Amino acid sequence: MARKSDFTLPPIPVDAIFSTQAERDDALLERVHNIPLEELHPFKDHPFKIQSGEEMDKMIESIRKVGAITPALARPLEDGGFELISGHRRLAACQVLRIDTMPVIVREMSDDEAVIAMVDANLQRETILPSEKAFAYKMKLEAIKHQGVASGQLVQKWSRDKMADESSDSGRQIQRYIRMTYLIPELLSMVDENKIAFNPAVEISYLEQSEQRVLLDAMELNDCTPSHAQSIRLKKLSQEGVLDDQMIYTVMSEEKPNQQEQIKFKREDLKKYFPAGYTDEQMRRDIIKGLELLKRQRERNRDAR
Repeated sequence: MARKSDFTLPPIPVDAIFSTQAERDDALLERVHNIPLEELHPFKDHPFKIQSGEEMDKMIESIRKVGAITPALARPLEDGGFELISGHRRLAACQVLRIDTMPVIVREMSDDEAVIAMVDANLQRETILPSEKAFAYKMKLEAIKHQGVASGQLVQKWSRDKMADESSDSGRQIQRYIRMTYLIPELLSMVDENKIAFNPAVEISYLEQSEQRVLLDAMELNDCTPSHAQSIRLKKLSQEGVLDDQMIYTVMSEEKPNQQEQIKFKREDLKKYFPAGYTDEQMRRDIIKGLELLKRQRERNRDAR
């Protein structure tokens, strides 16, 4: 699968500013190579984002002052170059500073070994988004399961327990994080932005994707997010096979103490303007369309003056 590197440069001293203990131990045992940045490729499906901010600024400033001292970890690729296991932020910082090479430990690894090493290294970050943790745990769980000989629920539980032993999260909490990978991207982004709390997010992840999209629309319409109680109710209705669009809009239109002030109309006041049998959602869409037409008419009248 992988070819061995021809680099034979001597080891480079390692500092502890932006490294894990595993990386520091590796640097003492393995050779470190200065590799051109263009030969370093991101890890496939890497779940951790490179974000600007104070933490990234500190890394850039540190590398500006003393250079990229802490080595990254990579494995050789069959077609040439190297796949980065850890050190993606260091690579980005070097690119910002227009540094041509960076120190890298090159190690032969299987796909599963690479996934586990990548996740373990990046979970040491000071700031991790819920979505990053969710997909990282999912990738590591699959890699650990591949290394086992059993299958089914037993190996699933054993894998979670093994991950919990190596993490600050319990096996149950790891399972809840992984569950959030079933959220549609828009809802998962709202979890990262602290617009949806963790517990409601886990519950609504059990909704079908089509139901989640209706929920997103209902949230935007009512300018609110589901409470934990509402999320549990939506999950139950979905699992019973009785959740429809109207139910979602009804649940999300319920008033909550933390809900922003809204303009509300009584259904009876609106029904006379619509055909019999129109649902709330059909009325809402026709109202929006009518307001859009009214807005365009006003703009045309203003331009004609």
